[in-house]
Amino acid sequence: MGKWKRLKSEYIHKSPFGNIRKDCCQLPNGLLIDDYFVHEYADWVNAVVITKEKQIVLVEQYRYAGEDFFLEVPAGKKEGNETDEESLLREVKEETGYTSLKTPIFLGDFMVNPATQNNKVKTYLILEAYKAYEQDLDDTEEITVKLFEFDDFGSEIITNKIKTQLFTSNAYFMAKNYLTEKQNSLKLK
Repeated sequence: MGKWKRLKSEYIHKSPFGNIRKDCCQLPNGLLIDDYFVHEYADWVNAVVITKEKQIVLVEQYRYAGEDFFLEVPAGKKEGNETDEESLLREVKEETGYTSLKTPIFLGDFMVNPATQNNKVKTYLILEAYKAYEQDLDDTEEITVKLFEFDDFGSEIITNKIKTQLFTSNAYFMAKNYLTEKQNSLKLK
């Protein structure tokens, strides 16, 4: 198995939201693909935000491509020279009004869809969050904040009782696993 070789690239579309690039690629077996399309997007961060009362803070918003309303963890992309943590805390504050005195816990980063996209999402856990601000939304955002019992939210996902997306599901189960392992390690001490 070997990597593909990019022979030629051209941009089909460029915008502040993302770019579409058309590549000509040569596979290790010599086969040529003349029109392999790559979607270039910025990396983003998301967070599982858990309140002092053990509730998960979610945002509900309409998603045009999905043609429906979806519950999601707060997320967004970095602006300017922000660090991942600064970006994350800003997005959570803007979208939900929540903050925490605890440092965000990095859970992992994953490529979004490496078959056709070049970006990744970095997932964090924020504990002991509390509401301290009003939402500060962009003109294109209309977001409702929803709270669920953290421990019960997994069954809502698994039984499809809520509409969500893959990144929220992944982030939730990563946070759940982290907290379970932390709790188990404390029991062993």
